[in-house]
Amino acid sequence: MIPQKELESKVRHIQIQSRKAVLELLAGEYRSGFKGMGIEFEDVREYQHGDDVRTIDWNVTARTGRPHVKTFMEERELALYFLVDVSASENFGSGTATKRDIIAQIFALLAFASAHNHDKVGLILFSDVIELHLKPGKGKNHVMRLVEAMLGHEPKSPRTDLSQALDYLNQIRSRRCVVFLFSDFLDDDYADSLRRTAHLHDLICISLTDPREHYLPSAGILEIIDSETGELRSLDCTDPRTRAQIQQTSQASAAALRNLCHEIKADLLPLSTADDFLHEIIQFFKTRNRQSTGS
Repeated sequence: MIPQKELESKVRHIQIQSRKAVLELLAGEYRSGFKGMGIEFEDVREYQHGDDVRTIDWNVTARTGRPHVKTFMEERELALYFLVDVSASENFGSGTATKRDIIAQIFALLAFASAHNHDKVGLILFSDVIELHLKPGKGKNHVMRLVEAMLGHEPKSPRTDLSQALDYLNQIRSRRCVVFLFSDFLDDDYADSLRRTAHLHDLICISLTDPREHYLPSAGILEIIDSETGELRSLDCTDPRTRAQIQQTSQASAAALRNLCHEIKADLLPLSTADDFLHEIIQFFKTRNRQSTGS
């Protein structure tokens, strides 16, 4: 359990850093990235130059032989849900920050950006169980409660079950919303649940990794423990075959996730604990804006 003074210090630090970043860089890009996504379906019409390609109704397009888009009624605000993996593998970090540290900072940035734009924010923390669910609310005080709850949470389980978390969200949230899924995606058999979530919601997967998960140090024999299963393994870091296998496995996993997200039309933002994550987020929203306008 994090001591209360340390927790309060972390919350204050994140609040100060988030406020500066949001006001200077993120808020405008964030809002542009979700322009038109707080919506209720209304009708369809023929495609016009400049329409968001994500709104194409493929069934009507196939039936008529001409491209059609869905039209929507704008809501006053967006609703966002943050699904955050708090399993034990998120506590790994070979530098000054763990994956969970980076997730907390990115979550705070995006949550404060949403508060700045008067949107609703909800939070689900999960391992292989639903650890915590805080319903969507508005305002900076609400966001601060979410940040404090996330930083102070002690997970009940070390393991990961992405499918259970995604299915839980789909059960409790029938109306379309923006979903940020934070995880290192060290799990199996979640593709169907990810596909259903992308169909129901605007899904953005933020994949966190650490450089040491891709490249081994030159450190002779290395004893490692799987933080989720407790399994102990010995790796010979001087063996070229072992080093190549680690790199190939991590590259294959990243490619599989990238291909899946492309197939189901979910956005993917891969990040490393070594990245300048604010820069990466800004670039992500700029790219999203260009793609949505077809420019």
